[in-house]
Amino acid sequence: MMQAQSDAVGRIATEGDNNEYIRFGHQKYLKSDLYEAFGGTLQPGLAPASEHRFANPAPLGLSAFAATTFMLSLINAKAQNVTIPNAIVGPAIFYGGIVQIIAGIWEIALENAFGGTALCSYGGFWMSYAAIYIPWFGITKAYEGEESELSNAVGFFLLAMTIFTLGITICTMKSTLMFFLLFFLLDITFLLLAISEFTGKFGVKRAGGILGVIVALLAWYNAFAGLATRQNSYLTGHPVPLPTNEYTLTNITGRNRRRVN
Repeated sequence: MMQAQSDAVGRIATEGDNNEYIRFGHQKYLKSDLYEAFGGTLQPGLAPASEHRFANPAPLGLSAFAATTFMLSLINAKAQNVTIPNAIVGPAIFYGGIVQIIAGIWEIALENAFGGTALCSYGGFWMSYAAIYIPWFGITKAYEGEESELSNAVGFFLLAMTIFTLGITICTMKSTLMFFLLFFLLDITFLLLAISEFTGKFGVKRAGGILGVIVALLAWYNAFAGLATRQNSYLTGHPVPLPTNEYTLTNITGRNRRRVN
């Protein structure tokens, strides 16, 4: 009997005249609702909502990430001739750092390992980056007279984030277009900024800054997708599932139909 119950819970199938519903065990969901959840809840795959009755923390974390990324990217792009990045310290610690980490911990409580890993890691990145410009940490003072070493060290840090973000990006390849583009372009942004630190070429840094602005806009869009509903807005996000998403869904439901038959 226990085995039968386990099979029932694990069974996935489609229902409805146009297969618009997906059944996970005994629960039935609109397929469109599952797709819309990708960017708005930082879920990289088909999954029903968590059973825990907590508010969705993804829009908060994405908004914190977006605002801080937007600000630093404008500085990297030399917008309004601003080149000194110290103004980013406050937002990076409190909004992009602490707030984003809190949202990440909340994601873990909601059983979303992907969202928790992403938000906590990028929140930690922002706090670590801000520490470079805080005299109390003594980071820049340790490199006095060796500015090239500092640039290379920061480049190593950005390169590490490039590698991490590559792994995150791979985990979104079966999600939706805007969700995938967020991390794909973020990975390229980190790579460009790392190259600029290694080479000292401002053109590469500016390119990373411009791309970072686009990344911030994508993060805000995904945050909007998690907040806007038909009940509170006339405008809602329109998810575009990636081809692998549809293929995987078809395979899953097809296998389960064959198993049932």
